[in-house]
Amino acid sequence: MADNNNSNWDKENKDKKPHNEPPKWGPFNKNNLNPGLLYALGLIVVMFGVNYFFNTNSSDSISFSDFKSKIESGEIHYVQMGQDSYIGLTAAPDNFGSSQGISSYRTTPVNDPGFIPLLDKMGVEYAAQAQGNNFIIDLLITWGIPILLFFLIWRFAFKRMGNMGQNVLSFGQNKNQVVAEGSIETTFRDVAGADEAKEELIEVVDFLKNPAKYKAIGGKIPKGVLLVGPPGGGKTLMARAVAGEAGVTFFRISGADFVEMFVGVGASRVRDLFKQAREKAPCIIFIDELDAIGKSRITGISGNDEREQTLNQLLVEMDGFDAVQGVIIIAATNRPEILDPALLRPGRFDRQVVMDRPDLKGREDILKIHAKNVKLDTSVDLNKVAKGSPGFVGADLANLVNEAALLAVRRGQKKVGQQDFDEAIEKIVAGLERKTRVMNPKEREIVAFHETGHALVAAFTQDADPVHKISIIPRGIGALGYTLQLPTEDRFLMSQKELLGRIDILLGGRAAEEIIFNEISTGAANDLVKATSIARKMITDYGMSQRFRNVSLESDRSSPFLGERSQLGMGQQRQYSENTQMYVDEEITRIIETEYANVLKMLKEKQALLDDIAKKLLEVETLDSEAFKKMVETKAAV
Repeated sequence: MADNNNSNWDKENKDKKPHNEPPKWGPFNKNNLNPGLLYALGLIVVMFGVNYFFNTNSSDSISFSDFKSKIESGEIHYVQMGQDSYIGLTAAPDNFGSSQGISSYRTTPVNDPGFIPLLDKMGVEYAAQAQGNNFIIDLLITWGIPILLFFLIWRFAFKRMGNMGQNVLSFGQNKNQVVAEGSIETTFRDVAGADEAKEELIEVVDFLKNPAKYKAIGGKIPKGVLLVGPPGGGKTLMARAVAGEAGVTFFRISGADFVEMFVGVGASRVRDLFKQAREKAPCIIFIDELDAIGKSRITGISGNDEREQTLNQLLVEMDGFDAVQGVIIIAATNRPEILDPALLRPGRFDRQVVMDRPDLKGREDILKIHAKNVKLDTSVDLNKVAKGSPGFVGADLANLVNEAALLAVRRGQKKVGQQDFDEAIEKIVAGLERKTRVMNPKEREIVAFHETGHALVAAFTQDADPVHKISIIPRGIGALGYTLQLPTEDRFLMSQKELLGRIDILLGGRAAEEIIFNEISTGAANDLVKATSIARKMITDYGMSQRFRNVSLESDRSSPFLGERSQLGMGQQRQYSENTQMYVDEEITRIIETEYANVLKMLKEKQALLDDIAKKLLEVETLDSEAFKKMVETKAAV
């Protein structure tokens, strides 16, 4: 599928401030001044002032020399020796510490070793004054600062607890992204390669725009539409285009957003989603990756009650949902085979729209959409690009156009040329070129003959895809060379003869090594895996064996869109006996050995051509289709 760069999928009104957003708090925020805090600050200032007043000395302060003179003259009879000052009294205080009617003199002490002997000589009583703690300071340290710290911590914790409480209360609310009416700019013009799917969904759009004519005749639109197809096939784009065409509110949510660690949260979110949708009708609910919550409940033992409760709530909501209210449910998945049957029955998702890989015309239309904002050279033929990208889905084709543009910029070009598209296809199919990898001459020679073997077998095999390029430049991970074949047309069926021809092409590399070097290498490992897989499917899936002709031995089918066979799990067993398994293994071996013998015979007959093409490949490293075809035709004519 193609995507419009100008479409705003998640466009929301971000300028609106949530109603439940807590106000920002700070002691100097004029909108949030706390009277209690002001009173506390004022009290602290007053306490410091009182402390300063009481600590202000009212007695006379004299120099230390004058203080000694008064001691020598006999005027001072008692000295209180503090850490910061000495206080001399004209008489000793009574037992209760009263100094009423007694004059005092204060001085700042200096380091004088003869001061104490002077006091002893003059018979002056003296005593050290203990360092007393100031009452105000003690009060502040003991009570004021802890209370202030507690107040600040309490305030911070209260805010955090408030936010946490809001989060806890929001568990049951769905996490959908709501796109307002008219905000989606994507339309059916931005979708290509899925004409049949668009025709199916035009009815949905027409119902949302003109529901009266359907009600007048007594017709009902399907309650749910399930989009199925491979990853990157444009399911999400199609749902967005439906919302854009209808011009209604669009609710988007992923299946995984329903499931949480707390049991019951998913079901609550389903209820909340449908409640909001009824209030916004007419609207569209789009559930992406439905298989996250819609897995079948009869396959194995379910260990997640939360997912099952969420599925049950979804079934209940859809079953009691009235389609005439103007709410359409669209879901997307690439695993339709694992969905619960209750979801697929009439009355729920009763219409399935398949968005499969586009054909040649579809790929060309998609390329035109993605390339409309790219500066293309006049040499670019999008039809040729579409022919060279069989099996590509919309996301692959979008990536192809972007890679071609990046390659053009890397070369310093102003426009994207045909060569850029060809190299982009090779990069996507075979991987990135690794020109810095240096192979020794022996390995380069083995790789050259190996790839030439593949190409020659393909050239002389009936109905095989033509060779597009041969290269001994390493690409991707572990590929020391490659032979690229591109089909001339889309193929949907293959005969038994064509399958055997593919096995021959895969075995051509190893056969060439054995003929030239009289030994084999590890370079054919991936070829053998593919050849064995084809042979196994011929026996177990396609019923192409002598003993089990027209019989399928595999009951565990692979996903139609992901292309991977699921592993045998709990409760699943092989559906045939050990004797049958032994026959399958023996039959695979027989097929591979027979075809390998045929390939050896073919390449031995054309060994001179094999040598010429391999030597040319060692010289130039890459042979395109024209050069290869010319060499084959010239040698064949001779």
